[in-house]
Amino acid sequence: MTHLEHAALWVDDLEKISAFYGKYLGAAIGQLYENPGKGFSSRFATFETGARLEIMTTSTLSLERLAPGVQRHGLTHLAFSLGSETAVDELTARLSSDGYTVIDGPRLTGDGYYESVALDPEGNRIELTT
Repeated sequence: MTHLEHAALWVDDLEKISAFYGKYLGAAIGQLYENPGKGFSSRFATFETGARLEIMTTSTLSLERLAPGVQRHGLTHLAFSLGSETAVDELTARLSSDGYTVIDGPRLTGDGYYESVALDPEGNRIELTT
């Protein structure tokens, strides 16, 4: 059976981003993995359903920087199903009150989703859906 095993994010602050996904989206944050020879560190954020997000840093690659929240070709957001409109409303309000940028919503979209779009601490787009 094919399923998405994990997605990965390059970040500047591994601990800050790991803490964000743990605090706001309930991810269990795994142990730190480091490969000093490659200038690489990572942690896996594992969600209740088993989906995982690999959060990675590098000291050896020159990564392209984009403006926070910019739409881009290719992978452009991560969507998290929260189970209800109330949960979307509550987490969106919590993120906003904690100083995170909410780009859109909550709203009912034309394709039937109830969602909001916010930015994580490094400007990655996250959709919060029902």
